[in-house]
Amino acid sequence: MPTQAQAIATLLPILIPALGGVWILVVVSVLGDRDVAWPAAHTMALLGLSAAAAVMLLSAGVRLELLGGALLVDRQALAFHLIFVTVAALTLLASVRHLQAARAAHGEFYALILFAVAGMTMMAATDNLLTIFLGLEVLSISLYVLAGFTRDELFSIEGALKYFLLGAFSTGFVLYGIALLYGVTGRIDLGGIASHLAAAHGEPVDPLILAGAALLLVGLAFKVAAVPFHYWAPDVYQGSLTPVSGFMAAGTKAAAFAALLRVVELGLSDPPVRAKWMAILSGLSVLSMVVANLVALAQQNIKRMLAYSSIANAGYLLLAVAAGARTGREASVVLFYLTAYALMTVGAFSVAALVGRAGEEEQGYSIVSYAGLGRRRPWLAAAMAIFMLSLTGIPPTAGFMGKFYIFKSAVDAGLYGLAGIGLVVSVVAAVYYLRVVVQMYLRDPGASPPPGPLTAAESLGILAAAGGTIWIGLFPAALFDFVQRAM
Repeated sequence: MPTQAQAIATLLPILIPALGGVWILVVVSVLGDRDVAWPAAHTMALLGLSAAAAVMLLSAGVRLELLGGALLVDRQALAFHLIFVTVAALTLLASVRHLQAARAAHGEFYALILFAVAGMTMMAATDNLLTIFLGLEVLSISLYVLAGFTRDELFSIEGALKYFLLGAFSTGFVLYGIALLYGVTGRIDLGGIASHLAAAHGEPVDPLILAGAALLLVGLAFKVAAVPFHYWAPDVYQGSLTPVSGFMAAGTKAAAFAALLRVVELGLSDPPVRAKWMAILSGLSVLSMVVANLVALAQQNIKRMLAYSSIANAGYLLLAVAAGARTGREASVVLFYLTAYALMTVGAFSVAALVGRAGEEEQGYSIVSYAGLGRRRPWLAAAMAIFMLSLTGIPPTAGFMGKFYIFKSAVDAGLYGLAGIGLVVSVVAAVYYLRVVVQMYLRDPGASPPPGPLTAAESLGILAAAGGTIWIGLFPAALFDFVQRAM
């Protein structure tokens, strides 16, 4: 049994963001509408994330079950926590001036980001279905508010309402799935469910177990925006503040895949059940890759285009999970790709925020507004080009190495058809990603004003994301070795 001090220290990655969010709310309520309120909240949020990351690094190698088995803190959970903190920090760096421009500079924004990080970490640091659900709800409630943070914007209210209604619907799937699994096995911990399935090995699988597993997978598929559970994503991303869209695209996806990996690795690992969910995930993967990449070709709004890009990347990640079930490397490949995807996606949304607020209303988010950006803001255009090339999968970027590992995993697992489909649709995706690069470097500047000068925080965030994207592409072995040790 861990000592009280060890338990508290191990819980800090969850406690620091949660308590930091509460403290920010207290400070904001005391300061009221003073101009120093939201800068103070921004600083405290960054300090809280830095402290959470530092504690995570100091806790590396620890494996403890806490609170009666409700939480499981191990290397995998801490590795995912580092992704959550990185995504949140990059989002905060890109948000200061954007909140001012949107007349939404309220300190509560930063508290909601920290609460969302706490929920994500709860989803990753457990093998208990009830804790996964609680973390999912903490994350979801924070995102519902963040999606509608600009209450005077029609697109924002519409997107937030759609997200809330469909999110509540998907929550029902998750709860029904958990209820069915508990009703059959009498356990809500994934290890106990796996033991029950192993004890019944050789007998026909109980249909209620298959139904519960299917409902649980459907609920998580909604959170990763896999086709056909993706309809909320384009409208929500378009209506939300642009930094929030990037936070949802990268952070929510990482949290949902952290929970999905726990479920399929620990709870549903019995071969007959595994064959069933592998078929479901393979089908969702093909639908997500094909539909999202084809629909993205027609998008003229950069945020909607990146939304469909996020859906397509969910398909690639589902392919990695399905392939890894045969090779035993699903967690390491998924974690590697999520790290690369987080950097290039949050970076792309950060640039989109700068370009978007220079235009009038939604016009600034049109892809044609990037015309001539290479001449007007060369460094900003270079960063966006790195992100677009990485999302395309062109070397030497993180996106290329991530897709390489995913398709290699599929080939090693004998899923040649899925790997072939993924390669073909990746070529199709190059059309809409490279269209942005063509606009920036081969089109004359339009009449729209250029983006304003970057703040130090915005410059730091974009530079860190672009540098990380290139570094992973040039030295993938360093990250992959770290990921494998974490697994």
